[in-house]
Amino acid sequence: MRILCALLVAATLAGCGAKNKVEKLDPSAVVLAFGDSLTYGTGASPEESYPAVLGRAIGRKVVNAGVPGETSAQGLERLPEVLDEVKPKLLILCHGGNDFLRRLDDGAAASNVRAMIRVARSKGIDVVLLATPKPGLPPSIPTFYGEIAAEQKVPFEEGVIRTVLFDNRLKSDMVHPNGQGYAQIATAVQKLLKSSGAL
Repeated sequence: MRILCALLVAATLAGCGAKNKVEKLDPSAVVLAFGDSLTYGTGASPEESYPAVLGRAIGRKVVNAGVPGETSAQGLERLPEVLDEVKPKLLILCHGGNDFLRRLDDGAAASNVRAMIRVARSKGIDVVLLATPKPGLPPSIPTFYGEIAAEQKVPFEEGVIRTVLFDNRLKSDMVHPNGQGYAQIATAVQKLLKSSGAL
């Protein structure tokens, strides 16, 4: 019974993330992809990173602001300056992976992700959230991503990075996709943008 309840809660949270809406992006709108090496595109060429693939697919400028090795605390510190410089209409937030790799506190990572969403919104910038899995066999998604998505009412993509990192054909190493993997992430983000009203 407890497992069934947990599954129902998870499904509800994921559903909330899928139904949340953002403003439609006009053709000149700038999108900011913010995160760590998964955003930067480690393991593939720059033009194969998910922000580069996404930008070509949606016909809008997508700025890649990924920094390999960055923790969520470092991301929170960096974000305000990047937002002021880029002036995006939409933020795609993908953070937490390095916290998990370094075995840092999940609560702190959740707090930092939540704070990054609030920083963006305080500047009038919409946010969509990508979940990063914890390393393991199989990789697992921390529940705080879905909880934050429901609480903050942000569109949420939960599964694609986990799916990619669970498939050796889509990986360049244990924790990074290859070009094919990043293309799958870009496709999932594009679908999320469509379902949330951004496209």
